Amino acid sequence: MTDRVVDASAVVALLFNERPRDTVVARLRGASLYAPNLIGFEVANACLKKMRALPSERDALRQAFSLFEDLSITLETIDLAATIALAERTKLSVYDASYLWLARALRAELVTLDDRLARVDERTRASK
Repeated sequence: MTDRVVDASAVVALLFNERPRDTVVARLRGASLYAPNLIGFEVANACLKKMRALPSERDALRQAFSLFEDLSITLETIDLAATIALAERTKLSVYDASYLWLARALRAELVTLDDRLARVDERTRASK
């Protein structure tokens, strides 16, 4: 089984049936999933933003969010000092750098829909 680090953008696409969902499903199929322990907060915040933007969809959005636990994502503790250094070096937020740090630590593929994070991931992999 392949290990993959999944970020909040990919999980949000899965849970809320956003357009790139099929791409995410294909990349995650058959993989063991890992994420920094902050992912729940990021996905919950995305749900709240959607509820505020679409109050008539509140119940459906909460139902979709309830499936987060079913994704079987192993939550990992991040080395914050190393993540700060990585964020500084790559000009990412500490949040985004935490996914990148974890992917490096686990030697796993990073699954993200965040274009900037994906570019930094690709660039840093190429430089190794």
